[in-house]
Amino acid sequence: MVNEEIRRDFPILGKITYLDSAATSQKPVQVIEALDDFYRNRNSNVARGLYRLAEEATAAYEDVRKKTMKFINAGNEKEIVFTMNTTEGCNIVMRGYGEKFIRKGDRIVVTVMEHHSNFVPWQELAKRTGAVLEIVDINDEGELDEADLEKKMKGAKLIAVSAASNVIATMNDIRKISSMAHDEGAVSVVDGAQYVPSCPTDVRKLDCDFLVFSGHKMLAPFASGVLYGKEELLEKMDPFMYGSEMIRVVGREKSEWNDLPFKFEAGTPNVGPVIGFGAAIDYLNRIGMQNIREYEESLISYMLKRLPEIRGLTILGPKDVKKRTALAAFTMDGIHPHDTAAMLADDGICVRSGHHCAMPLHERLGIPASTRASVYLYSRKEEIDKLAESLEKIRKTFG
Repeated sequence: MVNEEIRRDFPILGKITYLDSAATSQKPVQVIEALDDFYRNRNSNVARGLYRLAEEATAAYEDVRKKTMKFINAGNEKEIVFTMNTTEGCNIVMRGYGEKFIRKGDRIVVTVMEHHSNFVPWQELAKRTGAVLEIVDINDEGELDEADLEKKMKGAKLIAVSAASNVIATMNDIRKISSMAHDEGAVSVVDGAQYVPSCPTDVRKLDCDFLVFSGHKMLAPFASGVLYGKEELLEKMDPFMYGSEMIRVVGREKSEWNDLPFKFEAGTPNVGPVIGFGAAIDYLNRIGMQNIREYEESLISYMLKRLPEIRGLTILGPKDVKKRTALAAFTMDGIHPHDTAAMLADDGICVRSGHHCAMPLHERLGIPASTRASVYLYSRKEEIDKLAESLEKIRKTFG
């Protein structure tokens, strides 16, 4: 990777020190231009018109489905459902699979490190159905407690787990967890929001049953996302929303749903953002996902070295960079994370502070909040140096 050449594709980076890619990534000009080109030259609703413009829009939209299938190595295009984001994907599975197949007394397993989007739907499902919600703990290193996982997986019907935590950065062994789930006759639902943008992803090797992720964290526009599901499971599921393109036949007494994946794509889709998502996949493929992962490892390794030099600063999560994704959440003794983030902003540095939509995890860690710095393919070591220098000033200010 030639980082400076990449940075030229992101004009906004010349104005700020952006270390908040875990919240949302910046967009390269190629994605912005693809979105602009669609609205200027091909704007039309998809799968509805027989005129040339509509046919071109439909072809472009469905081409992105093919790209996505290849990007995560899904079995076929029927397994790719376009969503607005990871949250919608989780809710489609909860409503379409969970409400249909989870019964009173069944065991639903989640982990304490989950983002609210992959925690609250299952918590709510347990309340609605009378199922039992089991929460897997972490150890002192920030990794899943294997003994607790094995115990709580016994007799489970579903496990929801992050491929990578958005707070402690822990990357979980999804292949192993999916195998454990299948041994129990359970399905695995994987939140890939922090994993897919940075790591080569092969759903057939991972053998997960469902994978959800967001486009906006991987260079694409907002309101673009993906639910991958094994075809046989999607076929069994009920739709989450009703109307428009998800219908094949409507009668006075009953209606029939469309084929996969369209039965889960009700209403007019977010055509423009999906087109931009396709351009983002092209951009990532051109660089190479393995190259991105290796580059991010070098940045996180440097961050793990630089930040602890500051007195009273503690980085959350595993110390082994091979077990982490591209972020570092931390605390500073005697300084609230919001104060830290606000003072960093005064130096033109963009980070995130708060509970990062992971309140159960922060409660488990015994802290109210944390500050999070995250990197991506366009980040530089010099930005980490600037972060460290600013944090050192903050330390001196508070004593």
